[in-house]
Amino acid sequence: MSTLEIVDLAPGDDAGLRAWVAVTADSLRHELGRHATPWTAEELAVVVSQDDGLRRDSFHLGLVDGEPVVAGWLAVRLLDNLDGAQVDVHVQPDHRRRGHGARMLDHVEQLAAAAGRSRFDARAQWHHDGPPDGAGTPGIGFAEARGYRFGIGEVQRELELPVDDELLARLAADAAPHHASYRIEAWQGPVPDEIVESWLAVWSTLPTEAPTGESEREEEAVDVAAFRASEQVQARQGRTSWHAVARDDSGDVVAYTELVVPSYEPDVVFQWGTLVRRDHRGHRLGTALKVANLRDLQQGADVAGRRLVTWNAEVNAPMVGINELMGFVPRARSAELQRHAG
Repeated sequence: MSTLEIVDLAPGDDAGLRAWVAVTADSLRHELGRHATPWTAEELAVVVSQDDGLRRDSFHLGLVDGEPVVAGWLAVRLLDNLDGAQVDVHVQPDHRRRGHGARMLDHVEQLAAAAGRSRFDARAQWHHDGPPDGAGTPGIGFAEARGYRFGIGEVQRELELPVDDELLARLAADAAPHHASYRIEAWQGPVPDEIVESWLAVWSTLPTEAPTGESEREEEAVDVAAFRASEQVQARQGRTSWHAVARDDSGDVVAYTELVVPSYEPDVVFQWGTLVRRDHRGHRLGTALKVANLRDLQQGADVAGRRLVTWNAEVNAPMVGINELMGFVPRARSAELQRHAG
């Protein structure tokens, strides 16, 4: 029987990176069809060649007789969550149940342990028609057999673009009387210097302010220099951010939302984080910001034919409610999974 050879990918290994992307994309599309959102080779090449100061990523490819059959990923935070590591494994559908996934998971977990990490975070994905807890799905079955426990379930929702501006205008008008004392601002590109620290003060709490279920997380570090480096990495990947924030009377950012338009993935736009600071909730700022940002995007970019993709914890009723008002529909499910070593 042929054995699995694991190769740690390095900058400049274009063939290896393309193979890694192909394995990952085939695996995700096998589970999710057109609703999969894998990285492109162009985006991956940037991450391999440059740390952003916030996180270090490594990518690993498993080969049998020279054929790529399994892909592994490891990410470790550099300024916070110093006991944690993000791990991911994908196996070509026709090469599953041969132990390749287990071998690759062993490899990335060992690398994480060598970096002093003892908490491993992972994700499994499946079609929305499947059960909320993923019971019986390949990803959940594999993870549970390896000692990972279910943390929280999420739903991937999608919205075909462009959205009718009359709907967005109506949602904005309905929310406006509730946030009259706040200033809403929207822009394309990097976060302005004058608000970057207060923006980061909100942004850094998303991992703990969003529902976490049984998963353990820490807030992310507020480090302007590292954040600016991450913006540069994103720009090199061909990803453009569109932001909207709410500012209070003092000028501080108290809520934010972010859309990301990738140039190498012409059929999607990503809805990244949206968060309102706890002491400013109840003013429909979440709705106001998401609507303002989407209107700004649609006025400033050609998004026809793209779909807006977002992920929310299934129990996050306020954000799910906003998305449903905007017309998002559920397309896939996922779960955050976690294992503690030892």
